[in-house]
Amino acid sequence: MRNVFIFGLDDFHRRQLATIQGSKQIAFHPLLNKHEAIHPERFPVNEMLEKSRATLEAFSGSVDAVCTYWDFPTSTLVPILRERWGLSGAGLNAVLRLEHKYWARLEQQATVPDLIPGFAAVDPFADVPRAGLTLDYPFWLKPIKAHSSYLGFRIDSDARFDEAIKKIRRGIAQFGQPFNEVLEKASLPPEVSAVDGYHCIAEQIISAGQQCTLEGYVFEGDVHVYGIIDSIRAGRHRSSFQRYQYPSQLPRRVQDRMIDAARRVITHAGYDNAPFNMEFFWSRATDQLALLEVNARCSKSHSPLFVEVDGASHLQVMVNLGLGEAPAFPYRQGQSPMAAKFMLRVFRPGIVRRVPEAADIEALKARFPEAELHVLVEPGMDLDTLRFQDSYSYEIGVIFLGGQNQADLLARYREAIRILGFEIDHASKAA
Repeated sequence: MRNVFIFGLDDFHRRQLATIQGSKQIAFHPLLNKHEAIHPERFPVNEMLEKSRATLEAFSGSVDAVCTYWDFPTSTLVPILRERWGLSGAGLNAVLRLEHKYWARLEQQATVPDLIPGFAAVDPFADVPRAGLTLDYPFWLKPIKAHSSYLGFRIDSDARFDEAIKKIRRGIAQFGQPFNEVLEKASLPPEVSAVDGYHCIAEQIISAGQQCTLEGYVFEGDVHVYGIIDSIRAGRHRSSFQRYQYPSQLPRRVQDRMIDAARRVITHAGYDNAPFNMEFFWSRATDQLALLEVNARCSKSHSPLFVEVDGASHLQVMVNLGLGEAPAFPYRQGQSPMAAKFMLRVFRPGIVRRVPEAADIEALKARFPEAELHVLVEPGMDLDTLRFQDSYSYEIGVIFLGGQNQADLLARYREAIRILGFEIDHASKAA
């Protein structure tokens, strides 16, 4: 029996792991509980590292792999722990070349310059943060490190810039301070060391067209892409994800261009023996391709989609690589030709009055046996208290569904929403 330690391991992902090949010969152990890994009031990186080290050192058996499917900070803790235990996986500097937004753009500029927007580092605490910024409006302004579009703003005027800077100054320490604790453990080039976690990056708008995510991995220097997921956005500025849909419906030639770009970016970063996902935009009108960002992990959001379509979670890839093995992943052996993760969003402030009850969830499962529901709110909750939301919406729940095609998926989603019966009171909040 081999032992795999996973940050923030919960019951939902244990069920996903049960779908992978060889799971009965692997013992999966949590490394920090879910709250400690992703939901603390702050992210005390050094304390998290020390507690993780203590857990591994106290374990009486072999430590065969350390993995994560969560975003920062665990994506940067994994390489530190792997090095300490001599385990397979990418090093910290390689991870940061993908996940430090400014460093990543510098690296991409050297490999795929035609696929990236104009960009610049911004110090929100400078006396005049706009000084030296030459990008024309509109552009996006976001922290060097965050997730879920936290503190990301579309800037179209000086007034909007100043308003965003005020909000960023108030909230950037949430990720900026722990990210700096990680940066202290890395070897940074001078042009990157000056742009720490309390900085932002401004980028020209590239969000025109269709968005998708490549799920891939590197094993002994060979880059592989095993799935492409369409990311459909909605709301103001198209800044909020509506659903992730697999498999992608983009033309094959476009997918091939993305895969070629991914190989160049990943290889140049020196990233090896680990999973990644990479987000692109493609404009059907101009045939222009643009690289949004790279994450040094597989996406937990996509796991049930692979189960439904391919027959196993892509956590298979994460576990195989963590154990130093070439991934063995099935193809189109699932129950449905297509699957999606739907994000239930509200675009106005409000108070939650009703969430699905047990009978509603039973009715959903009876109608759609493959459905998986995650409710993110509770009755009486003020939506403004939700943490790590994008700047323009509130995510109140998630539904995973399978279907025959896109039209079937959307019809199933509409029916699921009617069954579940969420109720949000906007009037009370406005008053």
